[in-house]
Amino acid sequence: AGQLPVTVLPTPNGSGLSWEFEGSWPEIPERSPCVAGVIPVIYYSILLGLGLPANLVTTVTLARLASRTRKPSYYYLLALTASDIITQVVIVFVGFLLQGAVLAREVPQAVVRTANILEFAANHASVWIAVLLTLDRYSALCHPLHHRAASSPGRARRAITAVLGAALLTGIPFYWWLDVWRDTNPPSTLDKVLKWAHCLIVYFIPCGVFLVTNSAIIHQLRQRGQSGLRPHVGKSTAILLGVTTLFAVLWAPRIFVMLYHLYVASVHQDWRVHLALDVANMAAMLNTAVNFSLYCFVSKTFRATVREVIHDAHLPCILGSRPEGMVVEPGLKPPGLPKGTEL
Repeated sequence: AGQLPVTVLPTPNGSGLSWEFEGSWPEIPERSPCVAGVIPVIYYSILLGLGLPANLVTTVTLARLASRTRKPSYYYLLALTASDIITQVVIVFVGFLLQGAVLAREVPQAVVRTANILEFAANHASVWIAVLLTLDRYSALCHPLHHRAASSPGRARRAITAVLGAALLTGIPFYWWLDVWRDTNPPSTLDKVLKWAHCLIVYFIPCGVFLVTNSAIIHQLRQRGQSGLRPHVGKSTAILLGVTTLFAVLWAPRIFVMLYHLYVASVHQDWRVHLALDVANMAAMLNTAVNFSLYCFVSKTFRATVREVIHDAHLPCILGSRPEGMVVEPGLKPPGLPKGTEL
């Protein structure tokens, strides 16, 4: 009794934390309870604690591979990882954890809406860089001569820059995004337009591109097999299929719940939709942290480069901990052993 109502920032892209971390809301009838409790906060903390370091290691590894091989696919994967890092910082850390669980106070509405632009722009960049990777692999397998003549690191960098600029521009309309957790009235025309634009930009259109290009790639590999050639699936192609499949699976629940909320039941009034959106958002954000494991599983070259990066980062720490003047040898080689043999 006597406690002042506390209002927090709307969580990113219409997602949110439990009501326990959002303070007291103004009295609104039939507000749906959150049954997830502290699980979202624990989940996002673990996701950030494990996913952000993994993505940083992935960035260094891919940068090293890109500088060595000059392959456009590595530049696309590097940009994809960078956009995942931005998504984790802007949405998971600032949006879910800092705004929802730490600040829990009123802030200027303009700040909230400006944060929406960055959040949606980060999502758009991550998805559409994956589209660039898909088109690059499609060109390499289905039109190899044209790909060899046209592809280059410079062209890849220009395409990535164009996508990042377009992502920022397409994020601007979401300045007027309405938080689904506080939708107590029927959706307005603007609300419907923005939610459908979100679903189209981040899921339906990219998944359509993924479906068409991946089907063409698989068809090309089958044709090679039928003609007597070994249908070799390169590492980049395997990574592409894994990245696009994981995206389609992990983002599908959020898109379904968003449309269900728009036309059937409000998150604000139905605890089941509330819970479904909590779970759907957790699945969608998982997509920003799984690529490191996928790359390690598929590519032996990537695993070897990761070990090299970790070793290079660990060696200065060992040297720095030694007394001044002490020389650290990589290994002891007693007389008589062949050159290159270490204990």
